Amino acid sequence: MSTSFSAAQASSPPAPTIAGLRERARPHLADIARGAAERERERSLPHAQIRALAADLLLTWRIPVAYGGAGASVREVIAFIIDLAAADSNIAQSLRPSFSFLEGLLARGGEAERQRWFARYLAGEVFGNAGWEIGGANGAVTARIRREGDHYRATGSKYYSTGSLYADWVSAVALDEEDRPRAFVLPRGREGLELLDDFDAMGQRLTASGTTHLRDVVVHEDELRPRQGEEGGRTIVTPFLQLYLAAVEAGIARGALDDAVGFAREHARPIKHSSAQRSVDDPYVEFSVGEISARAFAAEAVVLRAADVIDAAWQADLAPAAVTEAAITVAQAQFLAVESALKASELLFDVGGASTTSRRHNLDRHWRNARTVANHNPRHWKAAVVGAYRLKGTEPPASGLF
Repeated sequence: MSTSFSAAQASSPPAPTIAGLRERARPHLADIARGAAERERERSLPHAQIRALAADLLLTWRIPVAYGGAGASVREVIAFIIDLAAADSNIAQSLRPSFSFLEGLLARGGEAERQRWFARYLAGEVFGNAGWEIGGANGAVTARIRREGDHYRATGSKYYSTGSLYADWVSAVALDEEDRPRAFVLPRGREGLELLDDFDAMGQRLTASGTTHLRDVVVHEDELRPRQGEEGGRTIVTPFLQLYLAAVEAGIARGALDDAVGFAREHARPIKHSSAQRSVDDPYVEFSVGEISARAFAAEAVVLRAADVIDAAWQADLAPAAVTEAAITVAQAQFLAVESALKASELLFDVGGASTTSRRHNLDRHWRNARTVANHNPRHWKAAVVGAYRLKGTEPPASGLF
């Protein structure tokens, strides 16, 4: 089904380096930022931009050097995600399943799986997700998978299929005949796999997070995969994925700062009773931009600090105590990153008058996007879990959200 790793490696260009990936990222980030507001306003899905990132191997940061990758740390890849989210938070979140799948391979993938899938990443392929459903309590899964001879058949419908419309491969979960959840990954063109662009959230509108239908789709034995956090266990992949959302929030805060500065310089005018002749000299505009900047700085700082704690857990061979510490640290970072992004994107409207609300500028996208990302995992739960851990030593839930 896939080219062997050795053959793919032999025909591929030299392995990327961390410095090389940073250099490759710069023009992509600038191009993405230029069109972000218009794409969001016009609902123009960023297929070309995501393909260009994948083709330049900007989804491969964490692939080890031994497999032809750059071997980046969690901090290094999270710093890139913040940069990407500052340019366009839709694209950053759309790529979360690609980074998730890779992180799972690092944490618990077998050698054959790593060779198979790392080669596909290095070939510029993209991964999407179709795991979650709506209508059931506590993340209940109703999709079913049943054995049929030497393969399986999956049926059901999923929602929140982040990034799948952009992907070459789609991950999903269904219950087998014994009601056990089974994870699997399918090629995008598999007959019976239907993806819809029907995501109707107020923000993150271009994440392609709509419905996926599994219409009696064939699943081969080698497409089944171990699930992260099976049987109540804790995995380092979960803090990484939660930190990824916090990185998106930090990027949104920085994007709000960039737009606040740009609007004050290029569009805003002082109100009638202002002491300034230019908006950039108005003390309240200066104060607003200063506060936005501080909040964006704080969000990025706590996110990168949490990334260091995940890296420390890897250096400790993923000892349970180190993984728990990572989960707690990330929960704290999420709480503050969400708060900072929401406040920064609200304060953006204090740098100008009524013109800041013009749909032409689309400045409200920052708040809408920050609020939508925040609703993935309510931040009050993050604070409460941290409090219980500090007060009583209560372990965070092994729910896939910590």
